[in-house]
Amino acid sequence: ASSPPRRCVITKICVRDLAKPRSFHVDEDKTTLVSDVSSILDDDSIDIVVEVMGGTSLARTVVLEALKRGKSVVTANKALIAEYLDEIHSAVEQSGNKDVKFGYEAAVAGGIPVISTLQHCYAGDIINEIGGIINGTTNYMLGKMAGGANYDEVLKEAQDLGFAETDPTADVEGHDVRAKIAILAKLAFGTTVDVDEIPCNGITQISSVDFEYAKLLNCTIKLIGTASRRSHYGERDGDLSVYVAPKMIPTNHILAAATGCGNAVTVDSVNLGTASYFGPGAGRFPTANSVVADICRVAAGNCPADPFPLRSTIEIDNDYTSAFY
Repeated sequence: ASSPPRRCVITKICVRDLAKPRSFHVDEDKTTLVSDVSSILDDDSIDIVVEVMGGTSLARTVVLEALKRGKSVVTANKALIAEYLDEIHSAVEQSGNKDVKFGYEAAVAGGIPVISTLQHCYAGDIINEIGGIINGTTNYMLGKMAGGANYDEVLKEAQDLGFAETDPTADVEGHDVRAKIAILAKLAFGTTVDVDEIPCNGITQISSVDFEYAKLLNCTIKLIGTASRRSHYGERDGDLSVYVAPKMIPTNHILAAATGCGNAVTVDSVNLGTASYFGPGAGRFPTANSVVADICRVAAGNCPADPFPLRSTIEIDNDYTSAFY
């Protein structure tokens, strides 16, 4: 049964520079800006810590220490989760407090509720494959290139619009997708995947000429993260392959419909067949919506006790066979 909903009050916000002008209003009677994260961790009145700083060093310390001290954690940090998934999972289990929860809906696919769907809605099903478009920046860029623009031109446009960072490596080299597909693979198959072992090809080698060839084949090009169970003795009974690569997608395929910064995740399972989840995969409001949803779930007692409910001994084998252009 769910606990009675608790009223959520933001009591402290940790920032790097207290003197920096900000575009949002803070009710100083309720909320204090601080620059030392220990003032949050040491405060016993705080029971939920929201981590949205990014990175994997200080963020890791904050998340693990918060869990250790009996505080629930909500995060959008896919790189942190993918790299330290088992450590975070163990910290939740070892907290010794059933009220300590770990919410990470915003870590994959922005505003699309794919994490909670995988946690709750496939308990009686068996997933064969999960994958899709899970980086809004590269999907925006590839969409522009499909219209004839060149890579450098589109990258600059994406940076000017705030879609791509000054250093776009994580997006264009596929590292962002690699972290996200590692998380989805854990949820779908119960196997922890070492992100450094995931074959990863980004979009830096793609040119407008490739789209001309794709058009001749009635296809477009999308950067796809895939986690797929291989067939060994029977159908889908073998090892798990996880990889990131640009793919030729037929223009009548459901993934081709994801345009702009949109994301799309497809799940192939025994009972449902193929189910698809579309929506905004990037941006401040879609991401914030997922973060707030997690906070509300924790406060209402609806956040799952186990953030990664499925466990398995499926082996990883990334020596896969596929058709490549």
